[in-house]
Amino acid sequence: MDVLVPFAAGEPKTRLANVLEPNERAEFARAMLRDVCTAIDEAKASPTVLSTAHIDSEWPVIVDDQPLTIAVNDRLDPPIAVVMADLALATPDALSRLFESEGLVVIAPGLGGGTNALVVRHPDFYTDYHGASVTDHRRIASEIGAETETVDSFRLAVDIDEPDDLAELLLHGTGEASEWLRSAGFELSVTDGRVTVQRRTR
Repeated sequence: MDVLVPFAAGEPKTRLANVLEPNERAEFARAMLRDVCTAIDEAKASPTVLSTAHIDSEWPVIVDDQPLTIAVNDRLDPPIAVVMADLALATPDALSRLFESEGLVVIAPGLGGGTNALVVRHPDFYTDYHGASVTDHRRIASEIGAETETVDSFRLAVDIDEPDDLAELLLHGTGEASEWLRSAGFELSVTDGRVTVQRRTR
């Protein structure tokens, strides 16, 4: 299966600005991208990076600086999947479940109401990534009469956007992105019973 992997190359992961410098955010985002594309490869699918600017990559890259929804819809040629580049916990097994699900529209929801991954087999489906996109995508599928299937997967539900998400990556990640965090001095911290992260002073 062909898989689009949208990637914001210009100024990635701005919501991590209070814990990472701009150059660190760029390095970290690319480490997550490589983890995601490697997992897609190992799930026997074919990733193409849909990047807002040129990047060096061992996988094919399409450059498109249009907003996410437009850039994806311009290339939504079923059967096709869309997997976000910050799903650093994604595994080949979790992605295989997604790709092998039989619905005309298959959705892997994010924890905050977003759509972290999609499989599209219906020619009239289109994406809308604004706001609580998972509800929008279910509505769009219903309007075109497309059967919708939901993949319930912790590995695909956690996207790494906020500082608190880094704890999930340190707890459960096994790829390059989690190793990058550790090498940058991040470690787990338990405060008032809640697991967070802290950064060692260099």
